[in-house]
Amino acid sequence: IISVVLLSLDFYKSKPLNIFRSVSKDIIYRGSFIVSLPFEFLDHGYVVIKDHFSLYNNYESLKNELYTLQAQQTEIEFLRMQNRELKIVISEDLQRNINNVIAKVILDKQSPFLKSIILNKGTKSNLKKGMAVLHKNNMIGRIVEVNYLSSRVLLVNDLNSKIPVKIQPSGENAIMTGEGNNLASLDFLPKISTVEEGNIVFTSGSDGIFIDGIPIGKIKKIKGKIYVEFFEELNQVNFVTVINNKKEDN
Repeated sequence: IISVVLLSLDFYKSKPLNIFRSVSKDIIYRGSFIVSLPFEFLDHGYVVIKDHFSLYNNYESLKNELYTLQAQQTEIEFLRMQNRELKIVISEDLQRNINNVIAKVILDKQSPFLKSIILNKGTKSNLKKGMAVLHKNNMIGRIVEVNYLSSRVLLVNDLNSKIPVKIQPSGENAIMTGEGNNLASLDFLPKISTVEEGNIVFTSGSDGIFIDGIPIGKIKKIKGKIYVEFFEELNQVNFVTVINNKKEDN
């Protein structure tokens, strides 16, 4: 109605009507602007909220992709590490012209009195009790239990581990007994021993079980007592080489 009235007044030209018409239009324009503000605010708010949820969804998607990539990278690094270790073991295996079996450690049984590991190979892979187990060409234990698909290795640091050894360059023989840590004691050394710190300890083969010449560790003297310090950290072994170490088989 107001619009019709204002349009009708446009036909009449007089100063009072011009003033009224001007004031009325100002009021209508300003009112229209004020009335449109909430709608513009709601429209702007809708756009902001929509953008926010869009950004949030993109963020969640990117975060999930990042987690997936990180998991894949971690798996790749783990596989690379295993590949490096396996290459070393295979290289060592090729250097020894013996029918060796490469096995993976699947369980580590460590306690103050028990030092052993479980391998993923057994009688199916022709493993037998008494076979020597090596890591990086150094002896770390012997097989004491064999199943069809697994076997248990008694480590050289176990309290029940006793291995005949020879010390070079002195050539003295002794029996190495595990101490439960990274050291082993030597029994039955000559009363007047000439071994010195740093001398290398090998298997002697005098028991007829192990072949001779497998390195184990080096001599370390602590408070005047002679020990064997192992070349390998026995709690850091992942892959091993099991050798057919029966003397009559070679």
